[in-house]
Amino acid sequence: MATTKAEELAKKQREISVAEFFEKNRHLLGFDNKRKALLTAVKEAVDNSLDACEEAEIVPEVLVELIDMGNERFRVVVEDNGPGIVKEQIPKVFAKLLYGSKFHRLKQGRGQQGIGISASVMYAQLTTGRPARILSKIAPNKPANYYELKIDTITNKPLILGDEAKEWDKPHGTRVELDIEGSYLKGLQSVDEYLKETAIINPHVTITYVNPKAEQIIFPRASEQMPKQPKEIKPHPYGVELGILLKMMSNTEFRTLQAFLTNEFSRVGPGTAKEICEKALVPPNTAPKKVSRDDAEKLINAIKETKIISPPTDCISPIGEELFEKGLRKEVNAEFYCAVSRSPTVYRGNPFQVEVAIAYGGNQQADGSINLLRFANRVPLLYQQGACSIYKSVTQTNWKPYGLQQSNGALPTGPVTIAVHIASVWVPFTSESKEAIAHYPEIIDEIRLALQEAGRRLQTYVHKKHRVKNQLERANLFERYIPEVADALARLTGESKDKIVKHLNEMIKKKEIQEEIMEMESLKGEADDEKADDNGNNGNGNGEKD
Repeated sequence: MATTKAEELAKKQREISVAEFFEKNRHLLGFDNKRKALLTAVKEAVDNSLDACEEAEIVPEVLVELIDMGNERFRVVVEDNGPGIVKEQIPKVFAKLLYGSKFHRLKQGRGQQGIGISASVMYAQLTTGRPARILSKIAPNKPANYYELKIDTITNKPLILGDEAKEWDKPHGTRVELDIEGSYLKGLQSVDEYLKETAIINPHVTITYVNPKAEQIIFPRASEQMPKQPKEIKPHPYGVELGILLKMMSNTEFRTLQAFLTNEFSRVGPGTAKEICEKALVPPNTAPKKVSRDDAEKLINAIKETKIISPPTDCISPIGEELFEKGLRKEVNAEFYCAVSRSPTVYRGNPFQVEVAIAYGGNQQADGSINLLRFANRVPLLYQQGACSIYKSVTQTNWKPYGLQQSNGALPTGPVTIAVHIASVWVPFTSESKEAIAHYPEIIDEIRLALQEAGRRLQTYVHKKHRVKNQLERANLFERYIPEVADALARLTGESKDKIVKHLNEMIKKKEIQEEIMEMESLKGEADDEKADDNGNNGNGNGEKD
């Protein structure tokens, strides 16, 4: 019997591993071009280092080194003082896509998908054919474990090319070396800018950076205070969709629907669980595994109609106004600084918090626009600015009342740096490369409110600065004509000209003007003193060369 067309087509069908998919679609992970690829490889390794240090409650010290190997090839070295990785886990962490501990946990973290560092390893083997070299040590009395790894993209499993124990003088930590194809340029989307912004948003971190020209740049920490450790929470009912609810009920260990709702979700007590069941007309003692699709849909509708307390917010770890301002002061030269932290709120059942910091004065962009810094879970976002909800919120805010110029639908202009940070258990990125935040109305509204609050603080300073400037200009103008005015008054009144000059000079130096001038100078002085203090205590500040 002749083979049918359908049978011929069926023979061509085969399973594709996730590694094989991303091997052909590496642009989705941030490896669009050589310049961006170099940045992405550094970013993923540094993010992993910072997360590991913070989870182990170790004050992070990170070394980043870029070695120019010629022919547009670079060796990327990232070394940390973290807790290290146990031997059995090293191949899976670095050479298996979608492997990690963060995907199923609802708490703030830099990584989410378990793709980042393994994608960098895959890019290295694609562009140079060389394996990743990993050295990791978990305790002073144990040897370091050294691996050379590649990824079998057909099976998405590690290929171990080298495995041995080595001596390493560090008590604990991890060192990653990748040889990749890349392009090094300075500027707003460079490794240098990424590390500078990482130092701003992580004021507790010390970063030592050696660029391809062998110049050492140190970004010292501004604080010894570690971020608050976020706690893992259970999903909130408001953020659960029908398919997820069905999956959760089929996998639960609890025997009744009431027990399932009470124990598998946050903020659902026995009374609330019973109320949901009654509104859905599903008995509370029903076995979750036996709930039909129609009854599950009734439960979803009942959840929407039931008033449930917002999820707990100890699952996120904001920077805080004081530390956010310190981080900005350390790396951005300005005359006025302020920071605002909004109260936590929720989108789709996921807690999030918005923070904004502003630095006014100093340098500005070549086109006159402000310098906008975007952050998510303490990670800088350097690409796809126009597609991000942060950019949309800034452009939709009216900055004219706050003393800045602005065209419709554009960033404001002026010597200002605006930094916006979003902390969340699950940041809704627009793509796997994690470069822009999706346009959720709740997020856009919170960012706008934070910007307006920071803008009002900026407004007070800018308006006072303009008022003092105008007063000084008027006083200087009057002072220029004092001799002529005194001469005329002396002839009219018969008073001594010297005496009149003295009185006129006293009149233009009013106490109110002097007080405002002193206040403006003190604000500038505080910024300069704190920056000098940071540099004196921590070595080379503001990313200065060693």
